[in-house]
Amino acid sequence: MTRALSEMRAAIMVQGTTSDAGKTTLVAGLCRALARRGVKVAPFKPQNMALNSAVTVDGGEIGRAQALQAEACYLQPHSDMNPILLKPESDTGAQVIVHGQVVQAMEAGQFHDYKKRAMSAVMASWRRLSSTCEVLLVEGAGSPAEINLRHNDIANMGFAERADCPVILIADIDKGGVFAHLVGTLDLLSASEQARVVGFVINKFRGDLALLQGGLDWLEAKTGKPVLAVLPYLPDLYLDAEDAINGAQNLGSSGAGAAESRPFKVVVPVFSRISNHTDFDALRLHPGVDLQFIGPQSPLPDADLIILPGTKSVRADLSQLRANGWGEALARHLRYGGRVLGICGGFQMLGMSITDPEGVEGEVGRFCGLGWLDIDTRLAPHKQLRVVNGELSAGLLTAASVSDASPKVAVKGYEIHCGKSFGGGLARPALQLADGRLDGALSPDGQVLGSYVHGLFDQPEACAALLQWAGFDSAPGVDIAARRERDLERLADCVEQHFDLPACFPELELQASVASADVPLSADA
Repeated sequence: MTRALSEMRAAIMVQGTTSDAGKTTLVAGLCRALARRGVKVAPFKPQNMALNSAVTVDGGEIGRAQALQAEACYLQPHSDMNPILLKPESDTGAQVIVHGQVVQAMEAGQFHDYKKRAMSAVMASWRRLSSTCEVLLVEGAGSPAEINLRHNDIANMGFAERADCPVILIADIDKGGVFAHLVGTLDLLSASEQARVVGFVINKFRGDLALLQGGLDWLEAKTGKPVLAVLPYLPDLYLDAEDAINGAQNLGSSGAGAAESRPFKVVVPVFSRISNHTDFDALRLHPGVDLQFIGPQSPLPDADLIILPGTKSVRADLSQLRANGWGEALARHLRYGGRVLGICGGFQMLGMSITDPEGVEGEVGRFCGLGWLDIDTRLAPHKQLRVVNGELSAGLLTAASVSDASPKVAVKGYEIHCGKSFGGGLARPALQLADGRLDGALSPDGQVLGSYVHGLFDQPEACAALLQWAGFDSAPGVDIAARRERDLERLADCVEQHFDLPACFPELELQASVASADVPLSADA
């Protein structure tokens, strides 16, 4: 099934019939299944378009899905795992990141012309990464059947042809039309690309497999390609979202469980370029928190805490916030004693002004902030990328009524932002970082808090303290890292059960399954 490459023993690429077909999930599951067998495996995605990103060990920025897959391999994320990252700034333009660093903003047509240079960067990362491992598991983007994008393609079959990499095609049966998706996608490929497809995977199946068997037999007869696996629907599977707010994160939803059983209300306004909304996963999964994402044109409902999230376009999204009437709603929320937290771009919005002297986000100028924190922000082209750790500040713990006798509350996270904030408000910081810096600001009345650090809620003790500051004296927060690890193991067990890994990777001379438990055929991948 795989072809031995000169640099390593095996590689295979997972491409999807649609976005959200299960590419990220399958690659993550294969990564963990192989890694726990002792195989040196790494993830690779030539090109990603996402606003959820992660900071790498080499000081770069990659898509969050590849950071998740690196964790599945027991590796630190590296910029070579996702050499080209596109972060949309408008409907037609994006910030282009190569090898973890910003190159420039480009319109779609510009990037299309740039792809030849981008392919060189992709192949350089491919060669470096392949020299360090036995297996590379590659994730495509979107669908290879997007024929308008095939010229100079670097994301799907264009890369597979260049790297001589076999392809698995995955489709989501939960969406309906799975056989049309698979056959139609295959039919739109060139002859050489069709030959490169070694088989199909059907994702998110629930029901009696015997009732699907006739369709599987037809598919194999029609295409001459085997069905390698039918993966079950895994309920309540938690994996970091690559980009879109969907599934259990639908706008207006409260996550798993009845809202009435979750007494503390948290609202997150969804900006047009919201980024790193994984910041709120720990709240979405918290048994006492009713988290709601509120989309444009919708009024902000009553809440205990409103969080302004990160954004790729802080100036445009601040204008959107005002146009939606959310500014007045936030002011009313504060008058009635509510709390407001801003993260990254949301933190910048809470200040007095945002100055853009170099036109980082468009027209040069100075723009009024919401005025609830005594800070001013100056945008700059250089992006600050850091993995950080530290503690919640003493002032914040006091505002949260956390006992002085309590141990220090640790925070771990990362920074991804353009610009620097300054002003008197920083004298009341949110965090004290291990590198000696202070981060964020707390208003004198204790109602408004801002920070540049993503991942504030990911440590259970920090989550509990921040919720206590906001008015909810809750039990410890959800341990996101432990939950992620548990579900990676669960996913790997599923892959072991439904794939014949020794047959898929003959070069590795794998033994029989090492799955820790059978996975019932009823399960959110």
